[in-house]
Amino acid sequence: VQLQASGGGLVQAGGSLRLSCVDSRRTFNNNGVGWFRQAPGKEREFVATINWRGGVTNYADSVKGRFTISRDNAKNTVYLQMNSLKPEDTAVYYCASALSSSASANDKAYRYWGKGTQVTVSS
Repeated sequence: VQLQASGGGLVQAGGSLRLSCVDSRRTFNNNGVGWFRQAPGKEREFVATINWRGGVTNYADSVKGRFTISRDNAKNTVYLQMNSLKPEDTAVYYCASALSSSASANDKAYRYWGKGTQVTVSS
């Protein structure tokens, strides 16, 4: 599995971004996928997760109602739509492929991690 996250950038508070995570080795389809983030000086934290079929999702309380995770297995891609962004959403965002087909908020459930993409939200 080789994951590549993209779509980050600089946006004003209240703005939107859509992150993409592509599995170039085309092995995504049987795995749950998660998005995590890490801000400077802070530990990595869970953001959102989706199971392999796309029917089960889970979100951190801090992003519920603002972020939406989805996937297109035909394109081996998982998306994170981020709306109403806040300065506290500023972080490097990582996608990860789970050990199983399930969605999970536990980072220990993930085997493969992509390189992150920087999201910066200005006030």
